[in-house]
Amino acid sequence: MSDFVSFAAIILAGVIHASLQLGLGCLLLLYHESLGRHIRRRTRRLVSSFISGVGTIIFLLLATTCFLIVNFFEGTLPVGALAAIIGALIALAIIMWLFYYKRGNTTELWLPKVVAKFVDNRAKVTNSNTEAFSLGVLTSFAELPFILVLLFIAGNSILELDAIYRPLMVVAYTLIAITPLVILRLAIRSGHTVVDIQKWRIRNKLFLRIVSGCGFLILSIYILAFKILGVA
Repeated sequence: MSDFVSFAAIILAGVIHASLQLGLGCLLLLYHESLGRHIRRRTRRLVSSFISGVGTIIFLLLATTCFLIVNFFEGTLPVGALAAIIGALIALAIIMWLFYYKRGNTTELWLPKVVAKFVDNRAKVTNSNTEAFSLGVLTSFAELPFILVLLFIAGNSILELDAIYRPLMVVAYTLIAITPLVILRLAIRSGHTVVDIQKWRIRNKLFLRIVSGCGFLILSIYILAFKILGVA
């Protein structure tokens, strides 16, 4: 049962990570800018590099989180740290519902104008695979206020598993987190346009906001029930 609880916590944290929209929005912007300047083959390479950048930094951040838990908490987070994580999850759920998206018929996010403008400018001038990879890394770092607590939950749960499963679950979390980016790429290749996808995001903004916020809240209840209270 203990392993099942840990596996479920990792998967749930990864799904919530995947529901965040900064990476998806930035990839759409990269598609929009690149398709106007390059042939489709070049655009596909840039997109692949962007997704690789996002996946690589998520993998490294999660591995680093596991390292920190091992060295500073002797392999498992104490009850006090878990209680703080629960508080952070509840706060993030409220922030997601109220502040994650800016108001209006747009999918603009919470980012400060300076950061949003910088990301927008980088997407517009990205011409090489290295720049696209770096843009993916930058996007993930910009989302760090929302994903840091998820990484600690996933890292702590990974360390509760047998050693043979730990590398596999780091990879699994990474793959879950980048799934929307892969789906977006497949959708574009199957004939959907950037405009179609952006319209879908605008129409479903409220749904996405509610689902993401509820995800943080559900995860907080899950951690309380199975990690602190020990409900089996």
